[in-house]
Amino acid sequence: MADSIVETCGFRFLVLFFNCMLTFGSYFCFDMPSVLQDTFTEVNNCTNNGTKTDVSGFYGNSSNVTCNNCTDCLGMSEDNYNLLYAIYAWTNAIVVIGAGFLIDKLGNRVGVFLFSFLCVIGSSTFAAGVMFKGTSAMLPLMLIGRLVFGSGNGSLTIVQNRITAYWFRNKELAMAFGITLAFSRLGSVLNFFVSANFAQEYGLKWTLWGGAFLCGLGFVSAIIVSSLDKWGAKQMGDEESMKSNSKKLKFTDIRYFSLQFWLLILAIMFFYNGVFPFVADASKFIKDKYNLSKTTSAYLAGAVYDVSMIVSPFLGGLIDIIGKRGILAMLCAILTIPVFGILAFTTVYPLVATLWLGITYSFAAASLWPSIPLVVSQATLGTAMGVTTSVQMIGIGISNLVVGVVLGKNLTVDETLLRWKYVMIFLLANSLACVAVTVVLNIVDKKRVRRILS
Repeated sequence: MADSIVETCGFRFLVLFFNCMLTFGSYFCFDMPSVLQDTFTEVNNCTNNGTKTDVSGFYGNSSNVTCNNCTDCLGMSEDNYNLLYAIYAWTNAIVVIGAGFLIDKLGNRVGVFLFSFLCVIGSSTFAAGVMFKGTSAMLPLMLIGRLVFGSGNGSLTIVQNRITAYWFRNKELAMAFGITLAFSRLGSVLNFFVSANFAQEYGLKWTLWGGAFLCGLGFVSAIIVSSLDKWGAKQMGDEESMKSNSKKLKFTDIRYFSLQFWLLILAIMFFYNGVFPFVADASKFIKDKYNLSKTTSAYLAGAVYDVSMIVSPFLGGLIDIIGKRGILAMLCAILTIPVFGILAFTTVYPLVATLWLGITYSFAAASLWPSIPLVVSQATLGTAMGVTTSVQMIGIGISNLVVGVVLGKNLTVDETLLRWKYVMIFLLANSLACVAVTVVLNIVDKKRVRRILS
């Protein structure tokens, strides 16, 4: 009876639901700085009677604007703001390779508890840092929080993908990855819709603590999904074989990964080099270039994730039917190029570009990530996902630093708009690199006897 239960579609999707909830809160937290960028980087330049005063921020900002009455503003420089994203990416790059190997050796249960707990600790530390506003402790605490949060969230995604790949191997794999992405992006979308208004009503401190609370819900989901995964694998008779394969696994086994795998990694890195750094700064970019309000800018920036949340499951199901993963990856890279061209060289309403990017991002995520379990064995999947995430985060970390340096600080309006144009050109260059890699990927796959991505 137990065998029939765990092999049913209903049980698989029950596991998938709680598996999806692992990262709902952490994805909500990840882009909170993007929505609240002005609060992070501006200073309160008002006196008690509401008139303007010249204030130099703790981190070197100088304000020459009209009274903004921003009592929660932290006064970070653009460099330090982008460092919040860069340190997340760099931490991921270092931690996830070891985390992936650890998951392959010790199993999903250890990984899901450890990394979801790190997300809770990291998001709580980040929120606590705001309580030290105006002191030398604020920035270090917030950076430590992002570091710990990054250690947990990137690694937690690896466990999540490993669980999905196990329960949906040879069954709706791309659709399951699409649903997982949709749930994660639901967290991102709610952040873009809720955080700015919540911060205005209740303040920055309680907004960040709300994100930490959602990470706590992810830890509760970790308890449930780990129990379901362990019990289900045992009922299916796979637990002992998985333990046996784990004991044989060596980190040096990565040398046996195929050329297709390494090209997939590069394609993922270059594509996400364009998406994540853009979303991190999109709200401020839209506000600066198009003179829109903070709230409207956040909504328009969040459209990237709105689209992804809605269409990813359907795209995954479509790809399960038609295949052509390599070709779709190449096409979405090509179609991303005009997005950054529009943003850099035209004044077309930004919603066009963010919706467009949301569609290409959804196709890329649904075609690239589910391809990894197809080119490596189940026993090495955690390590493979770790290597992939590491390379991806190295690229994103470098991109975030480049964006921060290009934007600079204390610039005039015209200089700022010119710098934003340079940023969009840099992101466009990453899309061109992704096109080149995916072309080579399709050529290599076509020459193989067993065409995995076609």
